[in-house]
Amino acid sequence: MTKLLLVFLIPILTFCQTKKTDSIRVFYLGGQSNMDGYGYNTDLPNTLKTEFKNVWIFHGNPTPDEKENGGQGIWKKLKQGHGKNFSSNGKQNNYSKRFGVELSFAKKIQSLYPNEKIAIIKYSKGGTSIDSLAAGNAGSWDPDFKGTTGINQYDHFLKTLANAMETTDIDKNGITDTLIPAGILWMQGESDARTEEIANQYFNNLKHLMGLIRAAFRKDDLPIVIGKISDSWNDKDGKVWNYGELIQHAQEKFAKTDNNTSIIRDTRYYKYSDKWHYDSNGYIDLGEKFAKAIYDLNK
Repeated sequence: MTKLLLVFLIPILTFCQTKKTDSIRVFYLGGQSNMDGYGYNTDLPNTLKTEFKNVWIFHGNPTPDEKENGGQGIWKKLKQGHGKNFSSNGKQNNYSKRFGVELSFAKKIQSLYPNEKIAIIKYSKGGTSIDSLAAGNAGSWDPDFKGTTGINQYDHFLKTLANAMETTDIDKNGITDTLIPAGILWMQGESDARTEEIANQYFNNLKHLMGLIRAAFRKDDLPIVIGKISDSWNDKDGKVWNYGELIQHAQEKFAKTDNNTSIIRDTRYYKYSDKWHYDSNGYIDLGEKFAKAIYDLNK
């Protein structure tokens, strides 16, 4: 009887040993152009001009509403070039001369989670609003906005997420990866500051969208860090975003009323490369602040 039991147990134990999996924390980066990133690769310090070890990124192809190629991408080791003008056809990435928060975020989050693998899913699109009335040609994150084809920015996010999650071995080491949702980083709101009526709806729109993104990751209390919008005051009339204070108030309200959300306010100190976008140092600092804030929420 003992020998017979061993005959059955040995294959079971062997099977269990070959089914080892890697658990990898995954962070989502979303929003509009200041999440895309307008930093210049040439401005990067040497510590960020590298292909990161143990950090992988799936960057969904940024696409306007109505188009079907949004969210295409591949898992690759993180390196510079994931800023403005990045694109992907799902087979290869076309890297840009710009970067966003992802590099300094990765470096900081690795220091906070030493010896762990990190995954980043990024989908953002410059100029996009949540409210469809402010979308223009850039696009809307309103899940209910149908347009002509019924495809909007939220759909592109879902496609990005589905494509990213299809891969079961993102680092190609032969071991199945389990991606553990660890946080949402959101930098957006400027385009919703165009009119008073739209800006006054931002809190409700943001709350609804964040709830749906959390649901897409199947974690209702997934930590969120909001990057507070700011103004360069570099327009001919002074302010760039006429109703930016209403967006800022809505972001503060969301951070205060949601139990697992924090907000980055340091953006008000950043310098700008043009009247809309931070300079390279701003993106480096914002990435570090995002990492520390999401780490604190996860604690």
